[in-house]
Amino acid sequence: MRFIFWQKLLSLALSLVFLTCQEKKENPNYVNNSIDQYTSYRFLALGDSYTIGESVCDTCRWPAQLKTALENEIDGSNISVSIIAQTGWTTTNLLQAISEASTSNNYNLVSLLIGVNNQYQGKPFSLYETEFVQLLDIAIAKAGGDKTKVIVVSIPDYAFTPFGQSMSNPSQITTDLINYNAYAASVCNERGVSFVNITDITQEGLNDSSLVATDGLHPSEAAYALFVERLLPVAKSILID
Repeated sequence: MRFIFWQKLLSLALSLVFLTCQEKKENPNYVNNSIDQYTSYRFLALGDSYTIGESVCDTCRWPAQLKTALENEIDGSNISVSIIAQTGWTTTNLLQAISEASTSNNYNLVSLLIGVNNQYQGKPFSLYETEFVQLLDIAIAKAGGDKTKVIVVSIPDYAFTPFGQSMSNPSQITTDLINYNAYAASVCNERGVSFVNITDITQEGLNDSSLVATDGLHPSEAAYALFVERLLPVAKSILID
């Protein structure tokens, strides 16, 4: 009796395997939902306070919001995010931090948003011209040498915040940042790197206080969500192509 029981159990198991194989063969839309079907992607975000998300929660900053949006858009995806960024960093600081970090060169997506502190600290524009190119080269290297996996994000305009308005010449901030962003955009265009403009979103900060964080200077969670709306289609295309 025990032998007959195990024989029947084995027969049932084999039947289930056969039916599953038949379904997979006959149905082109068959999906195996087991954990080994998940695709892992690695995202490296390079920058300053706008990347680390000064004055907002860890899940509120735009790299974290972009991770969630991408995972919702790409079925079966699992995205890990690494951030090299800190409030107050200039291009020089970011270059130094990257050189000291143990990061690989096989990221599926790399972002770069840097330069506001060069402007704020009155660094020579020529320094930005030199070091932005160096950082872009590093970003491409971190993406395995594939420039199509890199996104450069424009610098937000802090002139349209209470902090910016308290400065002696807010209009000069805007003029300076126009030059910074125009230079970055031109380099990206020449190199075939994606450049996503989000500056105009931050220029609504005086009209819509919900776009400014509680510190009166940095973008809010709501502003970063608008960043992600523009970044998402570009990042998704990078990951699935």
